[in-house]
This record gives sequence, C-alpha cells and structure tokens, in this order.
Amino acid sequence: MDLIKELIFSGISTVGIAILFRSPKKTLFFAGLVGTAAWGVFSVTLDAWANIVTSSFLAALTVGILGEYFARHKKNPATLYVVPGIVPLVPGAGMYYTMLFLIENDYNAAIAKGSETFFIAAAISMGIIVSSSFSRSIKRIKS
Repeated sequence: MDLIKELIFSGISTVGIAILFRSPKKTLFFAGLVGTAAWGVFSVTLDAWANIVTSSFLAALTVGILGEYFARHKKNPATLYVVPGIVPLVPGAGMYYTMLFLIENDYNAAIAKGSETFFIAAAISMGIIVSSSFSRSIKRIKS
C-alpha cells in the first residue's frame, strides 16, 4: 500500500514540476508517467538490493529511456519528459542533512552523507547520459 501512495505522489510531483516549467499540456500526463516509473524502479530495486546508488542509476536510466521514447513518439524534445522525471530522484534530503551536519560541526557525518549524496547525483547523471547515448546509437543504426 505504501508503494502505491509513493507512486501516486511521485507522479503528482512530476506533473507539478512540469507545470512549473511551463511544459505543454499534452506532455504533462506522459511526464507524470516517467516520474512514476522512475520512482517505481527506484523503490523496487532499493528493496531488492538495498543499494541506493545502484537504484538511483537504474531509475535514471528508466527516466532517460522513457523520455527518449515519448519524445520520439510524441514528437517533442526529450527534456520535456526527462527534467521533470528526475525530480523524485533528486537527493535533496541528503544535501540538507549534509549542510545540517556541517553547521552542527559533525564533520564525520557530513562527509558520509555528503559523499553518499554526491554518488547518488553522479548515478542519476550517468543514467541519463547512458540512456541518451543509447538512443543516439539506435538513431544512427536506423539511418
């Protein structure tokens, strides 16, 4: 039941960010699907492997692949789906706690949380890069 709530809220937050970025109305539903799918992949893989960095990478890969797919089939730029789709994955709490630990002079906890946050952000960017490269490779093969 918690997973269903998380999926609903991730879809709503993705649509909200897409509206904030003034995405066209016809792309909002599909952007919400991308964010929902990303959070679903993240939650399932996190439960299965208990590795947040790998889960973030696979979820970002999902965002990139679905974003490229919807962009090609709906004839829109992929950024309309990818940018809102990564919002549920962004490690905002990790950044917050890193700064909190620094303010409280708990440097060991700040280093631990900061490095974890950095690796999550790097995994998200690598997932988007890999999916984009994969999509371009397929385009070249077809043409």
